[in-house]
Amino acid sequence: MTITRRTLLKLASLAPAAKIVGIQMAHADDRTFRHALTLFNDIKYPADFKHFDYVKPDAPKAGRVRFGLVGSFDNLNPYTFKGEAGGAVQNDTLLTSSLDEPSTEYGLVASGVWHPEDRSLVVYRLRPEARFHDGTPITPDDVIWSMQALRDANPFYNAYYKNIAKAEQTGEHEVTFDFGQKGNRELPLITGQLPVLPKHWWTGKDASGKQRNIQETSFEVPLGSGAYVADEVKLGTSIHLKRVADYWGKDLAVNVGQNNFDTIEYIYFRDANVAFEAFKGDQFDWRTESSSKTWATGYDFPAVKDGRVIKEEIKLEQVEGMQAWALNVRRNKFQDARVRQALNLAFDFEWANQNLFYGQYKRSRSYFNNSEMEAKGLPSDAELALLNPLKDQLPAEVFTAEYANPLNDTPQNKRKNLRQAAKLLSDAGWAITQDGGKNVLKNAKGEQLTVDFLLDSPLFERIALPYQQSLELLGIGVTIKTVDSAQYERQVQNFDYDIVVGNWAQSLSPGNEQREFWGSEAAKRTGSRNLVGISNPAIDKLVETLIFAPDRESLVTACKALDRALIWNHYVVPMWYIDYDRTARWDRFGRPDKLPDLSTGFPTIWWWDEEKAKMVKQK
Repeated sequence: MTITRRTLLKLASLAPAAKIVGIQMAHADDRTFRHALTLFNDIKYPADFKHFDYVKPDAPKAGRVRFGLVGSFDNLNPYTFKGEAGGAVQNDTLLTSSLDEPSTEYGLVASGVWHPEDRSLVVYRLRPEARFHDGTPITPDDVIWSMQALRDANPFYNAYYKNIAKAEQTGEHEVTFDFGQKGNRELPLITGQLPVLPKHWWTGKDASGKQRNIQETSFEVPLGSGAYVADEVKLGTSIHLKRVADYWGKDLAVNVGQNNFDTIEYIYFRDANVAFEAFKGDQFDWRTESSSKTWATGYDFPAVKDGRVIKEEIKLEQVEGMQAWALNVRRNKFQDARVRQALNLAFDFEWANQNLFYGQYKRSRSYFNNSEMEAKGLPSDAELALLNPLKDQLPAEVFTAEYANPLNDTPQNKRKNLRQAAKLLSDAGWAITQDGGKNVLKNAKGEQLTVDFLLDSPLFERIALPYQQSLELLGIGVTIKTVDSAQYERQVQNFDYDIVVGNWAQSLSPGNEQREFWGSEAAKRTGSRNLVGISNPAIDKLVETLIFAPDRESLVTACKALDRALIWNHYVVPMWYIDYDRTARWDRFGRPDKLPDLSTGFPTIWWWDEEKAKMVKQK
């Protein structure tokens, strides 16, 4: 189960549409509503819990926190896939996650939840006190409307909530969703992730009398219901949020000790180098560092040396998903797996790690790195039970070898890998010819093999440029193009690229989002996260097996089988990962003695420390 996206302010997963119609459902007297849902394990916090263990319940409510983001935004409606949205609105969800359990959600807008053992439907009871910021109650009608409106507005939600077939108000404060299928263990929980939107606002008119449309971009701040509300927006430049003093949910156990800052500000910078200089100049407070070079060499400025800026590596218990050069197999030139494998042989990770990354990274060898779901060794008997029926549709190596990336650790290995890549390209029908003293690969039609890298950050140019040199030695023509974030988003949504940087974050409980990553239906749908364009019946079958796994052991087995099928198809050129967060902050904040296992919790469970802030100012 994953909810992620490219930036701090954007949503990360989404789903296909089914029309919501009425449900004929008898009320069973023996239904027992619970305060929380979990996938497989026991729920940690009982119904009468007062707060999560990882918060300070009496944390002071004061101060401010500022974030610096690279890019811009041209839209304030985060629910459409059009445009680049800024995070100007917060809408509470039916359930909310804890940060120290991998797959448990507790009631937020919903006070209780129930589903039958077969998970064919789920029922939510809403809190009568739940309110939007204009004081209007949150109703079952808002929940039902939100589900359909989000699926109509965004391919992500259309896919994520694909299996919700019907919805109806089944009580004064009760909503029932029917899934039209049994056994999808994750559907009740991902339904709980639904942001509840104000139907009356979205179906109304703006101040100028224009009808609002959730499917279109907008410069109007939408009505929310969360702990913060936008009070100032400078389009494309900054968004300023203030804490809602009378927020309806502030005293709920799931919110105690959280949302402690009076204000939160997001400041946008067009260039990553400018953003870093702004951080050094105390123009914003927190960085999660993405550049290994900057982490190794950039934090030597006076504020770090005198302790005003804290540089900290925070280790988390998390799966490291696949980051890679994603090869768009919708393009004919990438449909032959031998071509894709050749591109991996030419990528010199070892040189990049030593010369560009200061040895900070490990090479990705799995779509579930650093977890029990990573496929290692040869398939187990349980994995073979899933893989053998698909044997004719999978590479032979799935059954006979443990995957390992090519090593370019010595000059001899580099030459060996390039020779192997050249042979694979030749076997795939690409022959080397000479053009002005350069090697050029052409097929029988005389077409040259060229690849275009589409990037949205100069940080990746320094990685793509040496890769370009290796590819050109093989006779492949290479173009590297870096564009602004808005253009990049448009091209990626329309699959208008040869190669982009793909990043598929994984949770400790993978589920329905795997359809969005690798499914055949997602490959055809504009805006999906199937960046590679995978349309493989064997992959589809393994994804469905994973989604309908009845227990944790079966889930892990299905993940390993899927991992083998994906990695041996050479859909991507694996990059790298680290198993900790590189963070830097101006030392103005307090935090709980022990952070939760799954997140830094910043800024939600941190708080403003007035004494520290005074010390920073005095130094």
